[in-house]
Amino acid sequence: MPSATEPIAPGKSSKRPPFRAGFEYWNRKLHFYAGLFLLFFMWLFAFSGLLLNHPAWSFAESWNDRKESNYEREMTVPGSEVKGDLGQAREILRRLGIDGEILWTTTRANADLFDFQVRRPGHFYFIKADFAQKRVHVRQSDVNLWGVIKVLHTFTGVLDDPPNTRDWALTSVWAFSMDAVAAGLIFMVLSSFYMWFKLPQKRLPGAVVLGVGSLVCGLFCVGLRWLF
Repeated sequence: MPSATEPIAPGKSSKRPPFRAGFEYWNRKLHFYAGLFLLFFMWLFAFSGLLLNHPAWSFAESWNDRKESNYEREMTVPGSEVKGDLGQAREILRRLGIDGEILWTTTRANADLFDFQVRRPGHFYFIKADFAQKRVHVRQSDVNLWGVIKVLHTFTGVLDDPPNTRDWALTSVWAFSMDAVAAGLIFMVLSSFYMWFKLPQKRLPGAVVLGVGSLVCGLFCVGLRWLF
């Protein structure tokens, strides 16, 4: 005999209408496997959120324990076929053999001077190009695993600055994965809501918990704007 939590396949000892039985069957089944697929993603974001919320935790120190290296390379001005700052940055990275997300940090006042940053999980590159001197200086900072975990929590490649767009393929893949995780969590919440509502004996305590959670969330999303 199947348990209360085991889905009953449509047409097998089910007195419910076929559509409803099929919906409930697949809702439970997809909820189960979606939870397994998202398990480690949720752990990653939960744990990295704790690390970001408690920067004083010494065991997870990353930036102060970073390893830095500096080096210079000879480099001529990128050819005329390379257009714009982004094109020049990509050409410089290609010659240096560096991959990562390009971040803009300074405005160019001199066409011969070009400063920008490149980031990838665990590695930060601060690049200063002097085309007049035909030199490029690179300061590289490498952080430990804790630093990688923290970066993954916020690594989207898009900042509050119009010139910043995703220009590294892996950043786009990671952003797409986060969209999939967000969509999966929305599905799990909705499927959980449906399964809770189908249990009459759980409706009252579930409604209390749902109400308290909604009140607390609403306080932070809306209430603080008016109260403080």
